[in-house]
Amino acid sequence: MKRRIQSFIADIRGSMAIETAFVAPMLIIMTLGTFEVGTIVARQHELQSAANEAEIIIMATNVGATVEISEVETILRDSVGLSADKITVDREYRCNQANGKVKDKGNCAGGAVISEYITVSMTDSYTPTWTAFGVGKAINFSVDRSVQIS
Repeated sequence: MKRRIQSFIADIRGSMAIETAFVAPMLIIMTLGTFEVGTIVARQHELQSAANEAEIIIMATNVGATVEISEVETILRDSVGLSADKITVDREYRCNQANGKVKDKGNCAGGAVISEYITVSMTDSYTPTWTAFGVGKAINFSVDRSVQIS
C-alpha cells in the first residue's frame, strides 16, 4: 500500500492539464479586463482630443476666423460619432457684477458684458462586457470645455 501511494505521488502525468484548468480562467479574465480598460481609456482620450479640436477652432475666431456654433457641433459629431443630443455648444457671457456666466447677454445689467465664452459639453457612455457577469456598471464620460473668446 505504501509503495502504491508513493508511486501515485510521484506520477506527474496529467498535472499540466490540471494546472492549466486552474490558471486559464484567470488569464482569460485578465485579458478581457485589459481589453475593456483599454477601450475605456481610448474613448476618454478620443473625447478629450475632440474637445481640444473644438477649442482650437473656437480660438481661431480670436484671430479673425468666423465659425458658427452649429459648425462646431457638426465637426464634433463627425469627429467622435456622437448624436446631436450628446453634444452641446453654447455661448455664455460674464457680466460686470456677477461672477457666474449667463446664456443671454440681455440678462446683464445695462448690457455690461465683461467677457464672452463658448462652452462645449460632450457626454457618452460605454457598457463593459464584465457588466453581463454582474460586475460593475456602465461607464459615463463627460467632457466640458469653456473657451474665452473676448
